[in-house]
Amino acid sequence: METLADLAGMLRDSRGFAHKRDIALVSDTLARHLPSGWASAGQATALGDDCAALPDGDGHLLLAIEGFVEDFIEAMPWFAGYCGVMVNVSDIYAMGGRPIAVVDALWSRGMAPGAQVLEGMAAASRAYGVPIVGGHSNNRSGRGQLAVAILGRARRLISSFAARPGDVLVAATDLRGAYQEPFPYWNASTGAPGERLRADLEILPALAEDGLCDAGKDISMAGPVGTALMLLECSGHGARIDLGALPRPDGVPLSRWLVSFPSYGFVLSVRPRHVAGVLGRFAARGIAAAACGEVRAGRTVELALDGASLPFWDLDREGFILGRGDAAAPADAVRAGEDAARDLAARAAATGARA
Repeated sequence: METLADLAGMLRDSRGFAHKRDIALVSDTLARHLPSGWASAGQATALGDDCAALPDGDGHLLLAIEGFVEDFIEAMPWFAGYCGVMVNVSDIYAMGGRPIAVVDALWSRGMAPGAQVLEGMAAASRAYGVPIVGGHSNNRSGRGQLAVAILGRARRLISSFAARPGDVLVAATDLRGAYQEPFPYWNASTGAPGERLRADLEILPALAEDGLCDAGKDISMAGPVGTALMLLECSGHGARIDLGALPRPDGVPLSRWLVSFPSYGFVLSVRPRHVAGVLGRFAARGIAAAACGEVRAGRTVELALDGASLPFWDLDREGFILGRGDAAAPADAVRAGEDAARDLAARAAATGARA
């Protein structure tokens, strides 16, 4: 039997959580060498969102990048290439945007493995309607590696920094798929029509533009709980998360699902008056969505299951993804980013460059 304590311990020790906790080490190191820390990056939101957001007229340009672990590329090169486009597209939509184009960097031992990676990327490019417009290649590498970057644009943002106490946490996942064995990747994409994939993702910018949601993230390798934890840390709040309420495929143990990476999955923080409308948008597209928790004042995240509950993470004592400079005051970080972004745009206009 999977107890709540066992599940909490498993999450803390998971590979997905470990990778996310490394983010703070990297961001702290880089920030020390930037003129004014992360504020000098010119973002409209602070570090911790799914994309960098740069003011652009009446909206924002969105930039994101994803890299892939070596064992995944070696075992499943075609699917790794497909995911290179797919997960970047998801990051753009998670912030209320729509993708424009992707570029890639590919290292390979000749074209035999590299060709499969590129074939997978091309398949995802067709399915999601996002062109591959360039990149970098090295066919003489000792091992396969892949990174893919994306450009998108949002009229209204969905941000990791906008959750509020009293919000309802909503998890939405496409369960019409299967595991890409033996990996923890829930694939509801490669067998689906491209038209359906694109229309399902269009829910996100429509929610933002219709004023129904302004806070959320796409579910990453940290699973639904880790994704919610990132959202809560960035927003500066705590929550109670009901593990039993998370949408989950029939027959999949909760212990496996909590560390799974779905091809289509989002955790949103929604004002109570909008919950029914948000759930209705997903239901209309055949996407499983449910209220799974509540955002609370304070910085403690609590897990619940079958009437039991336990404190899982105290963000005041233990950060997750934010570095020392980022964790202190998310709202101040956002304002600093907005000021830097305006300065960047002014300097670009003065020199005739595009911001």
